[in-house]
Amino acid sequence: MPEGTGPELPEHPQPEAPALAVRGLAKRFGEKVAVNGVNLDVPAGSFYGLVGPNGAGKTTTLSMATGLLRPDYGQVRVHGTEVWTHPLEAKKLMGVLPDGVRLFDRLTGEQLVSYAGLLRGMDRETVASRVADLLRALDLANDAGTLVVDYSAGMTKKIALASALIHAPKLLVLDEPFEAVDPVSAANIRDILHDYVASGGTVIVSSHVMDLVQRMCDHVAVIANGNVLAAGTVEEVRDGASLEDRFVQLVGGRSQSEGLSWLRTS
Repeated sequence: MPEGTGPELPEHPQPEAPALAVRGLAKRFGEKVAVNGVNLDVPAGSFYGLVGPNGAGKTTTLSMATGLLRPDYGQVRVHGTEVWTHPLEAKKLMGVLPDGVRLFDRLTGEQLVSYAGLLRGMDRETVASRVADLLRALDLANDAGTLVVDYSAGMTKKIALASALIHAPKLLVLDEPFEAVDPVSAANIRDILHDYVASGGTVIVSSHVMDLVQRMCDHVAVIANGNVLAAGTVEEVRDGASLEDRFVQLVGGRSQSEGLSWLRTS
């Protein structure tokens, strides 16, 4: 674990508080340090990418930041509200799509999203209207009455996104949202997210697909081995190179193909 946990967050919410502020966030699983004192500020109204190789600590960081996993050390605030001191207030501000999400899959798609809205305390009329809008926008209207257990992987990802959007959160945290999603649906989702950011929302998306992040996000943080290696606007982090080249430069570990001569067919 790091010796210091970073500067403490101010005691009272600030007028220009970031959408997400993380200080000294740390988590260990046995001897494995998964997250090593992460400090991060996500500006309100940004489309923020969190990138890193598999096992870098992205999911663990986001799970702690959204109240799904208790950190060993550190502080997290969402629009000035401390997540672990005031969890209900903080979670009202967030919509979360975890990686490997487990859903109540014996409900239909329509029932699942409606349930998510009702759990948020929304009235039934508003829930019904928003569910119809979301299912139509995500091309799930024809499958509204189908049990989620019978959805494909991409459809399951989309219905989980609808559940995260139903209460119009101020901050949307998406862990690998485009995994298993077809290109047309992915383009529709990107349009929805860009419109959401343009209207004042904030999106945090984790991915290991550099080209997608470079095209979609305006800010990015590179994380590896539980540490933030670089953070800022995409242009600042790229530093004149492609995001993929810069990522490989920061993270390292690119292996050579020597020893695979037997793969050559001629």
